[in-house]
Amino acid sequence: MTGTLLNIAAVIVGSMIGLIFGARIPDKLKSTVIAAMGLFVVAMGLQMFLNTENPLIVLGALLIGTLLGEWWRIEDGLHKLGELLEQRFSREEDDGSNKFVRGFLTASLLFCVGPMTILGSIADGLTGDYNLLAVKSVLDGFASIAFASTLGIGVAFSTVIILVYQGGISLLAGQLDAVITQSMMNELTAAGGILLVGVGISNLLEIKKIRVGNMLPALLIAPLIVWVISLF
Repeated sequence: MTGTLLNIAAVIVGSMIGLIFGARIPDKLKSTVIAAMGLFVVAMGLQMFLNTENPLIVLGALLIGTLLGEWWRIEDGLHKLGELLEQRFSREEDDGSNKFVRGFLTASLLFCVGPMTILGSIADGLTGDYNLLAVKSVLDGFASIAFASTLGIGVAFSTVIILVYQGGISLLAGQLDAVITQSMMNELTAAGGILLVGVGISNLLEIKKIRVGNMLPALLIAPLIVWVISLF
């Protein structure tokens, strides 16, 4: 839960800065900082991949996970959910309440959907390692500055969803501590590292659009492959 609390603090601080100083921060500065974070996320993903004991397991998990993700259209579903919520709450007049709800929903979706949220929460719950959530906290903090400057205080209240969602995943992962072996965790971490590289390239550096959301099942497939191999 440490990483989740850190994430909440970053969003609150970022929102306050956005409300007070957001309009004064140059766009070039924002984009350069995000690019720097993108490079760091790519480097961190590569480091996580080095935890693998068998790269073929990671490759298999990514291939199977991506096939499942494309079949289930995970990324399309997430985008449609965001669009539906946006359309639903943008029909009303742009008064204070509507702006609050839009800020709340937009920030909640951004901060809670993605590989960094899931992998970071799992690592925090299983091993107490909140380094990945700490990186996510910095990214969310900067994002909340931009959102709060345009969508208002509703962005800060997205921390309620962060607490429930990320905290829930961490608590659930903690219950699986007796089931997940070190080898399973190593391959899960390695697969997650590849997804992080994808996030950095696609979302932060914007070099090439990658449907990373459709690769999320790989986080479940990797430890499952390790378990199957252990039976023989």
